[in-house]
Amino acid sequence: MSRQIRIVHTTGYTYPGGATASFNEARMTPRSTREQLVLTSSITVSPLPWMSRYVDYWGTQVDSFEVHERHDRLNVVATSTVEVERRPLEIEGLTWEQLLAPEQEEAHTEWLHCTERVQPGEELRAITRAAADSTERPRDCVRRVLDAIAGHIQYLPGSTDVHARAVDSWSAGAGVCQDLVHLSLGALREVGIPARYVSGYVMPSADAVVGEKTTGESHAWLQYWDGAWVGIDPTLGGVEPGEFHVEVGIGRDYGDVPPLRGIYTGSGESDMFVGVEMTLLA
Repeated sequence: MSRQIRIVHTTGYTYPGGATASFNEARMTPRSTREQLVLTSSITVSPLPWMSRYVDYWGTQVDSFEVHERHDRLNVVATSTVEVERRPLEIEGLTWEQLLAPEQEEAHTEWLHCTERVQPGEELRAITRAAADSTERPRDCVRRVLDAIAGHIQYLPGSTDVHARAVDSWSAGAGVCQDLVHLSLGALREVGIPARYVSGYVMPSADAVVGEKTTGESHAWLQYWDGAWVGIDPTLGGVEPGEFHVEVGIGRDYGDVPPLRGIYTGSGESDMFVGVEMTLLA
């Protein structure tokens, strides 16, 4: 069943001491894939900036912009309408022998590298290796590893920030969606399962009423290679992403797909604000 969803993502910074200039990149516009089609999209920034647009190495749309006037607030609004239809993948899946073949490693090298953010630590590394040794197929290992992470990590909003490392959230026993994804990525890559970070949006309620605005969320899940890219959401109990998941971009970890990132010149600190509004259209 397909869904049409409108997403309005509002974010930016306030500068209590004022900013004389700012330079930013936004990755807030969904991308078209075999599972979703972007029908309309726009992004507005105030104060009025100089802007350019490109698609980065990972296939994510980037809006780059500069503001060269004094401002106390930077406001970015990305509005998109997306049609989403996710059908079950009909694939046999790979055996360990097939997955660990040299040609697979060569094709997916970038999705096997454990960046500093996703290093799982010794305890989770041992759990994952034991799971790999005792399962017949990689997909069975994925399920066992995600179950172990879910049993150890309490989902606790506000418990970490965007700079957190996976190993730190494991030690704390708490984290948010990106921590669960980072832990999963690091663990799977350790045993040769290619896996990538997915940034996007999710509508929390599957009972959304057509035409009614709801509070959505910036969200993260992952995809692992099993002969095709298979999505799985560690935060929502390991389910496959559905029609209420909207994909924005992919990367090795959060650092490749932050919704908004930039620098500014001025005195004092900056404060970030974020809001996501989602409306089911059909």
